[in-house]
Amino acid sequence: MATSLSAKKRIRQNETSRLANKSKKSALKSAMKRVLGAIDESNAAVAKDLLPQAMSLIDKAAKGGAIHANTASRRKARLTRAISRLSGS
Repeated sequence: MATSLSAKKRIRQNETSRLANKSKKSALKSAMKRVLGAIDESNAAVAKDLLPQAMSLIDKAAKGGAIHANTASRRKARLTRAISRLSGS
């Protein structure tokens, strides 16, 4: 257990940020699943409508440090590519 005041404060801060990051990641994963679900159902119109919301959540998670910037970029690219494959075929 931490003994100094600063160490105790860091423990409190870490717990707060952990919960915030967990919430952001959960919302992000849910949005991605909605887009991927629409793609699985071959519903390009719905997937295209859901994509901006997912992109926004990905960007916000990266900006806040919940996920790495390269991870955000990769996820956005994969979603976009999946939708374009669906639209193209």
